[in-house]
Amino acid sequence: MTEGLRERKKRRTKEAIREAAMRLFMERGFDAVTVAEVAATAEVAKVTLFKYFPTKESLVLESAADDDPTPIVAARPPGVTPVGALRAHYRAFAADPGSQPTLGSEDEVIQWMRVIMDSPALLAGMHRLLDEQRDRLARLLAAEAGAGPGDLAPSLVAAQITGTILMLKAGFFRFLVEGGSLGDAGAYLAGAVEHAFDLLENGVGHLYPR
Repeated sequence: MTEGLRERKKRRTKEAIREAAMRLFMERGFDAVTVAEVAATAEVAKVTLFKYFPTKESLVLESAADDDPTPIVAARPPGVTPVGALRAHYRAFAADPGSQPTLGSEDEVIQWMRVIMDSPALLAGMHRLLDEQRDRLARLLAAEAGAGPGDLAPSLVAAQITGTILMLKAGFFRFLVEGGSLGDAGAYLAGAVEHAFDLLENGVGHLYPR
């Protein structure tokens, strides 16, 4: 068996596990389904399931973990700011959201969001994931700038960036859950991206005076 065949078999197995998990979670709710039931439905051993998904939560949250801002910022070319790199990334996403391999179809996105919103455990896991992404980005920015332990700038910038991304994603997914099409959600996101990253670049200190 060639390496290519092995990799295809691994992808098929992983996808079968994920699809089995989502069917069960949609039918009964995330908290009511056990890992053993997912493994049995996917016709794999529990140990095999854990090779692909180290936790029950990762069956749902892995796609969110894939959209991490830190690698995007780390790969930016010289002269490009973190905000500029992320604006370009989400601008491209908004232009063609259906091209993203981790997103899936409109129905899959809606199902994914409903499973998360109906589960306190998954909501908590999503918040932990976002905290980890923020902290990774702060460490990268601190390392690039040679910042000392008392320098607040890397953490503040990372918090503002990840908070902005969270709001953009929430608006995009809410648009879909409320019945909007993927194209319409992308059009909404395109405008929101420009407005949000303009605020990041220009600051908010001048807003809402009394």
